[in-house]
Amino acid sequence: MGEMMRQSLVVGNWKMNGTLASAESLVKGIIAGLGSNTAEIAVCVPYVYISGVSELVKGSRLALGAQNIADKASGAYTGEISAAMLSEFGCKYALVGHSERRTYYGDTNESVAARFAQAIAQGIIPVLCVGETLEQREQDQTIAVVNEQLDAVINLTGIAAFDKAVIAYEPVWAIGTGRTASDEQAQEVHQHIRQYIAVKDAVIAEKIQILYGGSAKPDNAKGLFAMPDIDGGLIGGASLEAESFLKIYHSV
Repeated sequence: MGEMMRQSLVVGNWKMNGTLASAESLVKGIIAGLGSNTAEIAVCVPYVYISGVSELVKGSRLALGAQNIADKASGAYTGEISAAMLSEFGCKYALVGHSERRTYYGDTNESVAARFAQAIAQGIIPVLCVGETLEQREQDQTIAVVNEQLDAVINLTGIAAFDKAVIAYEPVWAIGTGRTASDEQAQEVHQHIRQYIAVKDAVIAEKIQILYGGSAKPDNAKGLFAMPDIDGGLIGGASLEAESFLKIYHSV
């Protein structure tokens, strides 16, 4: 019953890739190939392409997302982009706490929670990325790390905010390393996340989309998406080409 209620979602994360021309042709290619699939789909594009892509997706089922969001509402924060600015361009989603932001740009559990709160305040759906490194997995810290990442947000916003949020599990050790989590390994963490949320709010836990963000590809997507607690994917490299992204989308 519960599984039937949850709409699947596939989100492409372009990271720092693309040109104006490639962005346009990619978006047009995705829209052309959506078919009758009713699952949700979005692309998180570099900030400078948000304006152009927002025009291209108008009237289509392809939603627009940002790859990050400022942790403050406005002010003297040079180089930052606020939730209010993103919402003006019809941004439906924003990634918060992506592993690359945490690893390379100093995002902490606290700043990620603040970004999440800013998104919620502007009616943008935060896609909260959680997950462990290889070292943490080898030390059996996966669950502790994920709990800590979730707690930082729950402690700031309360569990009710998760009614308008998405969670993405990123096993950092499986991204771009050639290692992949098995369907069962991924499902185990997804199930834990749902149960962890359920302790605080069973209704939200049943409803929340938990995406898999560990190098899903056209050839492994079907098995991953068949797992009961995996509701779709956060797709990196494979989202940069319409054909491979659509193959993954049509696997949900």
